[in-house]
Amino acid sequence: MNKYGETALVINCGSSSVKFAILDPKDGRVFVSGIAEALNLEDARISWKFEGDKEKQKASLGAGADHTKALEFLDKNILSKDKELSESIVSCGHRIVQGGDIYTEPTLINDEVEANIAKVIPFAPLHNPAHLQGIDAARKSFPHIPHVAVFDTAFHQTMPPKAYRYAIPEEYYTDLHIRKYGAHGTSHMYVSQEAAKLLGKKPEEVNVITCHLGNGASVSAVKGGKCVDTSMGLTPLDGLVMGTRCGSIDASVVFFLCERAHKTPQEVEEIFNHKSGLLALSGISSDMRPICEGYEKGDEKCTLALEMFSYVLAKTIASYYVALGHVDAIVFAGGIGENCWEARKLTCELLKEPFGVDLNEELNEKALARLGFEGEISTPASKVKLYMIPTNEELMIARSAMKFVK
Repeated sequence: MNKYGETALVINCGSSSVKFAILDPKDGRVFVSGIAEALNLEDARISWKFEGDKEKQKASLGAGADHTKALEFLDKNILSKDKELSESIVSCGHRIVQGGDIYTEPTLINDEVEANIAKVIPFAPLHNPAHLQGIDAARKSFPHIPHVAVFDTAFHQTMPPKAYRYAIPEEYYTDLHIRKYGAHGTSHMYVSQEAAKLLGKKPEEVNVITCHLGNGASVSAVKGGKCVDTSMGLTPLDGLVMGTRCGSIDASVVFFLCERAHKTPQEVEEIFNHKSGLLALSGISSDMRPICEGYEKGDEKCTLALEMFSYVLAKTIASYYVALGHVDAIVFAGGIGENCWEARKLTCELLKEPFGVDLNEELNEKALARLGFEGEISTPASKVKLYMIPTNEELMIARSAMKFVK
């Protein structure tokens, strides 16, 4: 009998990267994980770590190496070191950012599914082409196992029309499919289910506001285990202040920049997606860590960045009380949600008076994923439970992929 049991390979392809992990879908134990970076560039490289290793191993993939080369390296140079681990892989789950309104659940990949992923590229122009490259490469390297697409947008397909429609002429919805799709659905689903466990109830018995806060950030209202609203829109640009994205903004700003600053629509898109958010506000970084350091030292721009991030987040959370009726828990996850106690504190302070949210400041300062702490961060007096729960999208994807193993 294979000592690893049955494992799942999880692949997450970006435009110039491939993240991968092989894990036990039952308990989430990770046997190997790694990332290939700078793909299609001169210094394409890969790093990986087996369970128990203290240091990552690294290798060059060669100039111009693509997603196919990265997955070939995984198969021939990494897994070849542990044949039993290689033979334990019985399924492969692929994280797909955008599935449009076509897919509402994990789906076995075939040529039709690939064609549909290509069809919605306009809604995720950076992500979906990379996902397709990864799928093709993985199907070649691992041809004898089921490959499963797990869509970030699927969890949000339960939203009602009043939440996902825009108040624009109907033909743009029917002909061009312009509507709210959301993102980070796999993360929102995972942490909402984990919150239900901490509450001692089933997911269908609780209402949870989930905050996935990283370089990309979104909030979801989860009612009885189903998403009823989310902050990202047609694309991941909408909603919260993010690392380099501006979040919600008056659409007329686009026209103003085109007319007064002589920008093209493409240049405005570049500004909103890559030159805005925390980076623009702080003037130093899109990373929350140096911004928090500046905030602690009294830097005005860093203070504005952190306060604005928290203010918009608190307003969004507040609005989802309308969507849910009552709230059992508010959950913080993602790189910022799991490690930036300052953002959690500022956000909860804004919610205290109107909603009775009461943060345990001592627990909040200890609740850092990098230190291994997670769980409740509210006081007994709080009218809603507050949790910091590290997200685990890989585990959700692995479990979804295993459902297709015969």
